[in-house]
Amino acid sequence: MILPILTIAASPNRGRGVFAMELIPAGTTVETAPVIVLNPEERAKVEATQLYNYVFEWGEDNRSAAVALGYASIYNHSKLANCKYEMDFDFQTIAIITLQPIGIGEELFINYNGEGGDDPNWFDIY
Repeated sequence: MILPILTIAASPNRGRGVFAMELIPAGTTVETAPVIVLNPEERAKVEATQLYNYVFEWGEDNRSAAVALGYASIYNHSKLANCKYEMDFDFQTIAIITLQPIGIGEELFINYNGEGGDDPNWFDIY
């Protein structure tokens, strides 16, 4: 499920990103994306490809990976994210939920380190 009020567009200095076409209230689930789970051996192979930039760590031990379908892998990172993601390991989905109101034309961001995470990443942190 992806709300039809989202679109993918060019994001300054980031390639593509997800943007709001309408005002979105805080606490709104804007997407629930199914994932394809990769075991640790498959994850190692994917990490040697361009897909490395689009997978989520997966599982209680973070040894597996998940390729999220829909827009979920296109949300850009911010330490001051306006959305969070929640993983459902049983149903193999990732939900994107707004943390604050999102204005028309505003980009939606998640923190790649998880909610409140501020660990350094392999890329420049915005």
